[in-house]
Amino acid sequence: MRGTRSGPFRVIRFLVAGLCLLLAMAGLSYAAQPAKPGISLGVTPAGQSVTRGQTATYTASVTSTGGFTGAVSFEATGGPGSGSASFSPSSVTLSSGRTATTTLSVRTSSTTPTGSVTLTVQGRGAKVSATVTAGLVVNAPIASSLSMTATPASITQSPGATAVFAVQLNRTNLPGPVTLAVIGVLPLGAKATYTPDPVTGNSSALQITTPATAADGNYSLYLTAIGKDPAGVLRFANVTVTLVVQRNGKDFAISGNLSGQLAPGVSRPLDLMLTNPNKKPISVTNLTVALTSVTRTQYAVAHNLPCGPADYRITQYAGTYPLTVPGDASAALSGLHVPQSAWPQVAMLNTASNQDGCKGATLKLTYSGSGSGS
Repeated sequence: MRGTRSGPFRVIRFLVAGLCLLLAMAGLSYAAQPAKPGISLGVTPAGQSVTRGQTATYTASVTSTGGFTGAVSFEATGGPGSGSASFSPSSVTLSSGRTATTTLSVRTSSTTPTGSVTLTVQGRGAKVSATVTAGLVVNAPIASSLSMTATPASITQSPGATAVFAVQLNRTNLPGPVTLAVIGVLPLGAKATYTPDPVTGNSSALQITTPATAADGNYSLYLTAIGKDPAGVLRFANVTVTLVVQRNGKDFAISGNLSGQLAPGVSRPLDLMLTNPNKKPISVTNLTVALTSVTRTQYAVAHNLPCGPADYRITQYAGTYPLTVPGDASAALSGLHVPQSAWPQVAMLNTASNQDGCKGATLKLTYSGSGSGS
C-alpha cells in the first residue's frame, strides 16, 4: 500500500523538476541572443513655420544601436513643392554606441505653395535604416511697404549755415538696408549728407551745408528711399522738403548737452540754449537736432565692440513756434517756458545685439534752426 501511494508523488516531483529545467534553459537561451545592429533617428524642432521664400532649418541626430558601425547617409522626402532639401553633412560615420548630427535645410521659393507638409527624414547604412518625421508650415509673405517723413518741411537759413532735416522711415516686411538720396537743384557749392546711409534702422538725418556765397532762393528737394523686400523687389518712398536761403535772416547760436548718461532703453531731454547776438529780438523756428557721429572708447575699438547712430533715436522739438529770444541775450527752452515734454529727446535703443561698444561713447549732435527779425 505504501509503494502504491508514493509512486504518483515521485512522478509529479520529476515532472516539476523537468519543467523548471526547461524554463531555465529557455531563459538562458533568450538572454544569450545578441542585439541586431541598427540605428535610431531624431529631429529638432519637431515642427516650425516659415514665410514663403525663407529657409527652414532642422537638426537630425542618428545613434548607433546594437553595436552598429559604419556610414549613414540621409534623405528627406515630402517637402513643399518648388522647394529643395539638403543635408550638411550629407553622410556621417558612426562608431558603436555613438551619436552624430546633420543639418537639414528646406528652402522655399516665392512660388512655394502655402500650407502644412510632413517631412520624412530617412537614414540609411549597410543593411540598416530608420525614419523620423517633422512638420513644416509655409505661410504667405506679408505685403512689403516703405514710406518716409521729414521734419521740418521747410528750413530758412543764411548762406554758410547748415540745415538739418530729420528723416523717419516706416517699413513693413522690409528688413534690409535702405539707401537714401537727394534729388533736386541745391544751391551752388552746397553739400548734402545723410547720417547714416544706408539705413538699417528707421531714422537718419540729412544735413545740407551751404557756402557763404550761396544765392538767395527757394530750393525744392525730393528725398528718396530705396530698399528691397524679401523677394528682391525694389520698394521706393519719397518726400518733398524746402530749403530757403535768405541773406536777411538773423544769425543765432544753438547749444545743448544731455543731462545724464544714456543706457539701453533710457531717454534724455535736451534743454537747448538759444543765443541771440543781434541788438533786437529774433523769432526762432524750425529747431532740429541730428546725431552726426558716435565715437567709441579706445577699449571698444580695440575689442571690436560696435556702436553707431543706429543704436540711438532722436525725437525732435514738439513745442510751439515762434520762440522769441531777446536781443544780446541767451535763453534756454526751460527759460522760454517750454515744457520738458516738448524738448528734443535723445534715446539709446534697447536692441537684441551686443551694445557694450556704446559704453562711454561720445555723441556729436548738430543743431539747426531759422531766425528772423526786424
